[in-house]
Amino acid sequence: MPETRCGSEGEHTLQDQYGSQERAHRFYDDQVLDHLNPTMIEFVARMDMAFIATADKTGECDASLRAGLPGFLHVIDERTLAYPEYRGNGVMASLGNILENPHVGILLVDFVRDLIGLHINGSAHIVADERLRASVPGLPDRHSLRGRMTERWVVVEVEEAYIHCRKHIPHLLPAARAAREWGTDNARAKGGDYFGAKAGRVTAALADGSGGSRELPGLSGS
Repeated sequence: MPETRCGSEGEHTLQDQYGSQERAHRFYDDQVLDHLNPTMIEFVARMDMAFIATADKTGECDASLRAGLPGFLHVIDERTLAYPEYRGNGVMASLGNILENPHVGILLVDFVRDLIGLHINGSAHIVADERLRASVPGLPDRHSLRGRMTERWVVVEVEEAYIHCRKHIPHLLPAARAAREWGTDNARAKGGDYFGAKAGRVTAALADGSGGSRELPGLSGS
């Protein structure tokens, strides 16, 4: 590792407060790398989902799921990886945060075979699909999932890579699933109003006497 100190000031403050300095420094020395080693690269290549954490310039956080066929996370070299961005709900929450604050945290978890996880922290930027393909060979096909087309990439410069131990990782078994309509704008196919947010707003509008006639945020269908 470089001579720079691992971990945040908050980490070190609490390590001192709770007496875990020795365990923490042993972990930093043994497990934290500033690049992806060959075993990590192989691990990334077989993952089909990733949890992505971002924050805006004020520190407001967002966590999101990204998924695709194994290999959708593409290791460019030991210090650089990229993942695709597909058409979504148009909010651009993660990308908007990256635009303001490039720091990202990626968590990959093998729930099926080895029951282990990998943290990758780094600095990210957004690159158009055509531009990245012009400079990086071997990217996954732009139409790797039916109806799902890569629009842009998030390229991450690796700053930290380290293990997430298996102690609390559940063992999951893959199950056959009906073919999903990737890339669809059909509300029902996407899960519709599963948590009842839209229905709750309509109910509230009716209850306050508006009869649902006024336009509520998020209900315009745009």
